This record gives sequence, structure tokens and C-alpha cells, in this order.
Amino acid sequence: MLIDIALQTEPLALAESSPDGTGAVVRFEGRVRAEEKNTLIAALDYEAYEPMAQQQMEKIARELGERHPCLAVRVRHRTGRVPVGEAAILIEVCAGHRAEAFALATAFMDRIKQDVPIWKSAVAS
Repeated sequence: MLIDIALQTEPLALAESSPDGTGAVVRFEGRVRAEEKNTLIAALDYEAYEPMAQQQMEKIARELGERHPCLAVRVRHRTGRVPVGEAAILIEVCAGHRAEAFALATAFMDRIKQDVPIWKSAVAS
């Protein structure tokens, strides 16, 4: 399985390519909402311990790939200030069938929130 994971300060984008055999592509884009804990915000600031965050996301992708066989997992996560309305994370999973792609994408998001050293703080509007 191809694993392509990066943390970056720039707005998120992924190349439009899929491995041979792809029958399903699931993309998830997590955007910054205008409200955080019942308070209006202008942005979120993301901090990460980058070497460990990258390593942990790759480990999670490999583990999930064993349970949900897929062809590729691509992840981009922003660091620094992310304004309301912009994407903070982008996940793309390519698989032969949709069930595996959805399962891996969903499980990845669940795991990243609990296991990856990335922290956010709200910026007041």
C-alpha cells in the first residue's frame, strides 16, 4: 500500500492520481468551523511534534491497511494558523472497493485524534 503523509503550513491539495486497480476513492476534508466550544473564532492554530506526528500517522495507516486492504492512503495536515473555512486535514484513500476505503478513512480519523501529537488552540474573532 502506498502511504504518503505530510504536515504543511500551506493550504492543502493532493495530486489527482490513483493506483491501478482503484475502484473507489474516498476523500475527507476537515474544515475549521466558525465556532469552537460555543465561542466564535477566526482560526485555529495547530502545533505538532512533526517527526513523531508523521511517524505515528504512517504507523496508523500501515496498521489499518492490514485490517482494511487498500491501495493508497494520502494525508495532508496543516500546522500553523488555519482560518475558518479552510481545510485543516485532507485524507484520500484508494481501494478496490468502497467498503475498505470508507472503513480505513473513518478509522484513521478516529485514531489521529487520540494518538497523534497535534494540538489546536482557538484564535478569537
